[in-house]
Amino acid sequence: MSPRETAPERPPAGGRNGRQSYVIALDVGGTVMKAALVGRDNTPLYRARRPTAAGGGEAAAAGILDFAGELLETGLAEFGAPPHAAGAALPGVVDEAAGVAVYSANLGWRDLPLRRLLSERLGGLPVGIGHDVRTGGLAEGRLGAGAGVDRFLFVALGTGIAGAIGLDGRMEPGAHGGAGEIGHVVVRPGGAPCACGQRGCLETVASAAAVARAWGGSAAEAARAVAAGDPRARAVWAEAVDALADGLLLAIGLLDPRTVIVGGGLAESGETLLAPLREAVAAKVTFQRVPEIVPAALGDGAGCLGAGLLAWATAQAAPAAAPAAPADEAAPADEAGPAGEEGAPGGAGAVGQAGARQVAEGRTAVPSTAGTAEVGQ
Repeated sequence: MSPRETAPERPPAGGRNGRQSYVIALDVGGTVMKAALVGRDNTPLYRARRPTAAGGGEAAAAGILDFAGELLETGLAEFGAPPHAAGAALPGVVDEAAGVAVYSANLGWRDLPLRRLLSERLGGLPVGIGHDVRTGGLAEGRLGAGAGVDRFLFVALGTGIAGAIGLDGRMEPGAHGGAGEIGHVVVRPGGAPCACGQRGCLETVASAAAVARAWGGSAAEAARAVAAGDPRARAVWAEAVDALADGLLLAIGLLDPRTVIVGGGLAESGETLLAPLREAVAAKVTFQRVPEIVPAALGDGAGCLGAGLLAWATAQAAPAAAPAAPADEAAPADEAGPAGEEGAPGGAGAVGQAGARQVAEGRTAVPSTAGTAEVGQ
């Protein structure tokens, strides 16, 4: 077993003896895939990790499909029934409504019809796909730091920087799936070249990777040095915080969020990052209202939890013509969603474009820890 391939967490005792309503959730990263079988109350019933296949392109896609097949077999063995749907959080540019992974530089694919491929591999199961940061933002908005907040911006500070815009319980994808790309806002004109082709993008200064380059070690090491009072580390940190505040100032002016949720690897430094960031933003605003700036609550599990929410929404948006589950496999009445909304396990094919667009725009009912609630308007 490789260092990144961890032993799966088994389902709770008694799983083989009872019928369990669940979905498959997949969070695909550039190096690691995280997955879970998720129950109606959004509790992971089973977790597993696999390395993302090296070589990109077809190899990465084949690895995703194989992992999904393993999850289906595990669910059938443990719970005696098929899942209701599957959800996958993907990096790069994602056309959620069409079900296509449009482009990923890290994974080397272009225009991959992953929703269809996953559905075929899973025996016709309804499948939804989403952008990884928006999917993580969905989880933070429903289950984490953004719960109950009507307007928030989720910013992930990792190898790069990306954002997700939460509006009234839904994630805003934009007209072409590109909303929230705060990492490619130019904050230092004429600065360091960015992989996107511009110079001085926010992620060239304030991402975890940028801090690590400037420090000459990892971002975590830089954070520890800052806390210890190292003057060079503090200078590197101050430059990153100032750039991040400039990027947030633009976002605040455009979006007027009530809360900014900061996640990703750099945010693991906690108040070492957040305290000076709050001060820098407050010093830069003029007439704007300063949003609350808080740490993400779900850590690296946000993507998988979001994929689970996406899967439940996909099940509810599934075509009405899908065959019904046998009576003894149906969810208990007090767990089931509104009549006619729930997709059947083993349904006939992937969600159609209209249903998928509802999922992408958050206009389907998504179970929460408090029961089924309407997302969006």
